[in-house]
Amino acid sequence: MSNALKDILINHVKTKLARGEVVASMTVRLVRGVEIARIAKTAGFDTLYVDMEHCSFSIDTTGQICMAALEAGITPLVRVPANTPDYISRVLDAGAMGVIAPHVRSADEARAVVRAAKFPPLGDRSANAGLPHLQYRSFPASEANPALNEATLVCVMMEAVDALEHVEEIAAVEGVDMMLIGTNDLTAEWGIPGDYDDPRVAAAYERTIAACRKHGKHVGIGGLSTRPDLVERFVRMGALYVSTGTDIGFLVAACTAKAKAVQAIKV
Repeated sequence: MSNALKDILINHVKTKLARGEVVASMTVRLVRGVEIARIAKTAGFDTLYVDMEHCSFSIDTTGQICMAALEAGITPLVRVPANTPDYISRVLDAGAMGVIAPHVRSADEARAVVRAAKFPPLGDRSANAGLPHLQYRSFPASEANPALNEATLVCVMMEAVDALEHVEEIAAVEGVDMMLIGTNDLTAEWGIPGDYDDPRVAAAYERTIAACRKHGKHVGIGGLSTRPDLVERFVRMGALYVSTGTDIGFLVAACTAKAKAVQAIKV
């Protein structure tokens, strides 16, 4: 890879994970303006991910936020609403440096995500020159495509019981970088929504962390923004990526605290 490509293709998430450092992530579901990228950077986040699965953002809006994040110096990821090439390749072309694929239940599904996210020979992603990741500069495809493959993060979500039953096979899939545990969907499928103290939750993290450690992959924590005690516990177990919460949650929490503070003043 040329020095020019090295200077502009930096995935801070992959870099920190490779160093064994904890990654702080912010989820974007509400704010449609590019300002959210600068706010995330100012707040100290390493990355943000636009949650297209749970919001009404268009690919255009998502791409604008991703490009703003690139310029701000944090890594933009996108959770796609469906694990199909028409979403995965388009959000990557629009500026995302990685995809978060929801509801992956098998190694075959994980391989399909990798194929959509990676250029040949690792996948089937269609060639596209002048990407925002490259600052719209022109590089030979023989140089740019391998560099983009290396920089692009592929994360599959472990949020179904079926996925846990196949965690070893999924973790072994070449091209998968991280497995993000969707704790809320898991507890819902078990019939205990929000019961994070159920022993099956800790067991799911233990099993996923063990499988990822065996295959050189990383583990992310999702859905535990209200339980910093469990976040700390699972980080110490080996899960290094932490989804801290949404822009909606942060705004409501800050507004609520201010309103309560004023209303508590005795006249």
